[in-house]
Amino acid sequence: MNFSKIYDPREMNSYQFVAATGLVMTIVAHLILAIINKQVESFGYLYICWFVFFSAGTVANYRSKPNEHGHHHHHH
Repeated sequence: MNFSKIYDPREMNSYQFVAATGLVMTIVAHLILAIINKQVESFGYLYICWFVFFSAGTVANYRSKPNEHGHHHHHH
């Protein structure tokens, strides 16, 4: 099993990449809220959403064939 599809942005599909980016943005927003001493009710549910989105993308990534059209790699 190629675990780089989970942690390497170049191996992630679009769903995983969006979820990872969303998670980072959520963490930054959470830090800003903590700094300004504000709380948003149910904000923590975003972490669950990103985890589910990333997990679904990971399953799709492992099920796709390497040369399948529509399989998208991000190159940075």
